[in-house]
Amino acid sequence: MLSRRSIRVKVMQILFALDRDKDLSLDEALKNYSKSIADCYNLLLFNLFVMINLTKVSVEDEKLRKAKHLTSKEDLEFTPKFYNNEIVQGLVNNQSLKKDIEKLNFAKLIDTDFFKKLYADFGKNPKYPAYVQSESTLESHRDILLEMYRFCRQDEYFNEIMEDHFPCWTDDKSLIIGAVKKIVKAYPEAKDNFYKEFLPDSETVKDFGNVLLSQVAEKESELLEIIKPVLKNWDHERLAIIDMILLKMALVEMTNFETIPTKVTLNEYVEVAKKYSTAKSKDFVNGILDKLLKDLEAEGKIAKSGRGLEG
Repeated sequence: MLSRRSIRVKVMQILFALDRDKDLSLDEALKNYSKSIADCYNLLLFNLFVMINLTKVSVEDEKLRKAKHLTSKEDLEFTPKFYNNEIVQGLVNNQSLKKDIEKLNFAKLIDTDFFKKLYADFGKNPKYPAYVQSESTLESHRDILLEMYRFCRQDEYFNEIMEDHFPCWTDDKSLIIGAVKKIVKAYPEAKDNFYKEFLPDSETVKDFGNVLLSQVAEKESELLEIIKPVLKNWDHERLAIIDMILLKMALVEMTNFETIPTKVTLNEYVEVAKKYSTAKSKDFVNGILDKLLKDLEAEGKIAKSGRGLEG
């Protein structure tokens, strides 16, 4: 689930913390990095937990409708298929998923009012009553679940909860959304442990992320000496901290990771600079990395082998 770009962002954030907090050791930084990786996967489980419990409110909704003194035709015909459909029940009855969620104790993070409020607000969406009154098909269940998840992502309350409990939500949002969509589309045929396919793979997390973080932190002075001559009229001490961190990361990546094409490295760090640094950072990082790359190639310090992998 985690792409190399996601790993680069997490490493950048840890390196920024190291720069700001001189008491933070590399060992502690590596632990924080590992936690940020775990939090991303836990965030996926949390989103599935929310989906299950939000749809479950429809069961209570049915009871309240049927208990009315004066029931409407819609009340009498209402069924909690929002929760009882085969996709949601596939998640509910997934014993492996259930155990993992229980271990993380998500139930203590949110009270039931959160789900009731989201359900009530989503109930105002014309697509929900239309779904309830329509013929039940696997496609209709899948469509309404994806519509509900789309609604949640646009809801301020939902995003507040996500950010309160998982600071990584802002950075990992697109990854989580993609994973949830794949899971919804995979059920009910999915195997019991299907969701575990989204666990971060060791090659990306350790062989790339851990090494990148350690190398930049341990060789910071050495990297700076390589970058300084290319800066010319720029005072490195006045550069944006993030820009300097990205330059060091890119330098390590270009010289230490043989299977990652230099073009991929350059493009990736320009994109990260564009999103996380100043307005001028994109062009600055692009220009400096281009010069660094040419110098390193001229000195024979760039050696790439094997099949080029995507960033």
